[in-house]
Amino acid sequence: MDIRETVRGQAVTAVPKNEKSEMKQTLVGMVLSEPEELSAEIIELHDLETDVPVEIQAKIQISQLIPVTRPRQPSEPSFLPQMPTSVAATGLSHGFIEELCLKHLFQGGALRGTDLVGRVHLPATIIEEIMERLRKNKLVEITGSSGMGLGRSSMVFRLTQAGHEFVANILERDRYFGPAPVPYKYYQQAVGLQTIRGNAFRKDDLEPHFHDLVLKPAVFDAIGPAMNSGKAMFLHGPPGNGKTAVCARMTACFGGDIFIPHAVLIDDFVIRVYDENLHVESLPERIAPSMEPNQLDVRWVACRRPMVVVGGELEMDDLKLRYSESVRYYEAPIQMKANNGMLLIDDFGRQRISPRELLNRWIVPLESEVDYLSMHTGKKLAVPFDVFVVFSTNLEPRELVDDAFLRRVGYKLEVGRPDEGVYSEIFRKECLKRQISWDPDMVEYLIEEHYRKPCRPFNACEPRDLLSQVVDLSNYHGHKPTLDRHIIDRVVANYFINKF
Repeated sequence: MDIRETVRGQAVTAVPKNEKSEMKQTLVGMVLSEPEELSAEIIELHDLETDVPVEIQAKIQISQLIPVTRPRQPSEPSFLPQMPTSVAATGLSHGFIEELCLKHLFQGGALRGTDLVGRVHLPATIIEEIMERLRKNKLVEITGSSGMGLGRSSMVFRLTQAGHEFVANILERDRYFGPAPVPYKYYQQAVGLQTIRGNAFRKDDLEPHFHDLVLKPAVFDAIGPAMNSGKAMFLHGPPGNGKTAVCARMTACFGGDIFIPHAVLIDDFVIRVYDENLHVESLPERIAPSMEPNQLDVRWVACRRPMVVVGGELEMDDLKLRYSESVRYYEAPIQMKANNGMLLIDDFGRQRISPRELLNRWIVPLESEVDYLSMHTGKKLAVPFDVFVVFSTNLEPRELVDDAFLRRVGYKLEVGRPDEGVYSEIFRKECLKRQISWDPDMVEYLIEEHYRKPCRPFNACEPRDLLSQVVDLSNYHGHKPTLDRHIIDRVVANYFINKF
């Protein structure tokens, strides 16, 4: 079946799986095909992607999702979701969109067509078609016009009595009121095309992202190959020496903003994925500079590659699909929200669950790149696991994990304390950041009096922290921040505990 849509006059073709194009393609959407009569056996074979003929049994009606692609333009990403121009191009059924619009009217009361467009995140042409169907079925009525705009987008809609009764039944099984979701298969394809794996970083590629850190060459030699693997890494070492800072810059190295869906739909259940507390929005033109923002499917949010950080608060439930009886939809687990990015397990070993239990949970996803999640119906859902996982701990690794797991995490890096030379260079860079005059004699005084004599170990975070107190103390006294012995002695007394 060859289905064509037109986006701003450009032909976009839905290509069946068995047709391979010689040129590189960009995925721009997934279209719901016209229903076909297929037997149950053929449906199974389609899932297995085989062409073995079978005897036709009792027929059922089924629609299939077909990827929609176009020839890739120069500097264009392999995934670029374009605004759907029809209900079929959303990958969703008329019934689902109708119910979503009804729920928004139930929640918002009388709404203009433009209000529904903003809430449902689908174009006005689709919303107008849906509202006309609902009006003909006497589930909504038009109460007037807002006096703004033309056509049905300016009309004010509200539920009829029959509409209220209909929504009451919907809310018994689904109380999702957000933007329209994308089909789960669409999400799977998008994750695969925006993968964090398959890189070939060299040292020269990484160094610009770490210019503000003072790192030994051995650090680059460890993190570069680990990032090229795109799978997992184990960081260990004393606290305050840059493990989290290294992880943040590793995420920046992967680069390339991505699209994250507000939500996905599977088996009529919604899974909310986008999380404003974890995902950092970016400008769509950073991904698609040649396209107008209104050409993009706003069910997807342009974001920087995620860096999801969890610490001692992590529980096993955070790694599961969370279904709430009160809202009756799912919240995606943290590893699903981290797809196409990094998941940092910070303070590993201090979680409420045991390290062994947590590590056993990750063994299969790390090896197979697929995570299996349970729905409340009992169904197992295979979710892409396109995550670079970093375990970071201040504890001794062999006290936390066994050799079998350490073998599965192929890259281990100890982020140790700086020596005097590295400590001095960190101090110099921190002075430059704060516009404090660099005085090597004062730094030598600090090291001699407050590190060598008391045999205090160096930590990479201490120049930053001490200089922050220099600024605070100088502001208190009303003079320009500077380094002298009195100020150094004062901030050291404030910062350190005598016994360490």
